[in-house]
Amino acid sequence: MPSYRHELFLFLFRNHSGVAADLLRNLDVQLPEYDEIRDGSSDLNDLRPAEYRADLVLLLMRGSQKVLGVIVEVQLGRDESKPYAWPAYVANLRARHRCPVCCLSSRTSMPWPIWAGKSHNLGPGTRCKPWVIGPSNMPAITALQDAQENVELAVLSAVEHAQSPDNQLARRIATAAILAIADIDAERSRLYLDLIQISLSQNIPEAFETTMNSLGFEYQGDFSRRYYGQGRQKARQRAG
Repeated sequence: MPSYRHELFLFLFRNHSGVAADLLRNLDVQLPEYDEIRDGSSDLNDLRPAEYRADLVLLLMRGSQKVLGVIVEVQLGRDESKPYAWPAYVANLRARHRCPVCCLSSRTSMPWPIWAGKSHNLGPGTRCKPWVIGPSNMPAITALQDAQENVELAVLSAVEHAQSPDNQLARRIATAAILAIADIDAERSRLYLDLIQISLSQNIPEAFETTMNSLGFEYQGDFSRRYYGQGRQKARQRAG
C-alpha cells in the first residue's frame, strides 16, 4: 500500500503536471512541441494477467495528437524489480497510445541505486534507460521569486536537497519553498509543508526547527510532529 509520503510526491505532480516536463528539460531531454499535458491511465496491463501499474502517467498533447507519454515513478526505497517493470511500462504505454514514451524516476534522496540511471539491456539491440532525478541534477531553488513561479518544483528541490551535506544550502532551499507555500491555498500548503518537514527534519532537525520558528510556522498535525520527533532521535543517535 502506498505510503503517505509516496502519495504526497504524486500529489505534487498531479497538481502541476508541468513539473515533469521541467525536470526532463533539466536533464537535457529534447521535448516535442506541445500545447497541454493530460493525465493518462496508470494501469499498464497488457492482455496477460500480470499487473503493471505505474505511479503516474502524463501525456503531452499538441492539439489532439499525443506527442509524448511520460511515466512518473517515485522511488522511496530499494526495489530491484524496477529494471524489469519499467520496460514493460514503456512498451505497453507506447503500444496503447502509439507515441514516444519515456520514464522519469525521482529517487527522493535515497542512496543512488546502481541500476537506477543505467541503460538496461533487454536483449540484442534493445535497451531501456529511465531518466532519474536526484540531488546531483535537481535544480537548487534558493530565490523566492523562482520558488513562487513554480511552487511544486521548489518543494521537490527542498526534498531532494534535504540530505545534502551542505546544511546551509538545504536551509536556503527549504526557506524559499516554505515562503512560496505560504502564498497558495491552505490544503496544498499543509500537504507540501508536511512533505518538506518529513524530508528535512530527519536530516537536520535543529536547523529545521530554527527555520520554521523564524518563519512563524507551526507543525501541521500529529503526523508531522511524529516524523519531526523521529528525526531528532536519529540525530541524537548519530551524535552519540
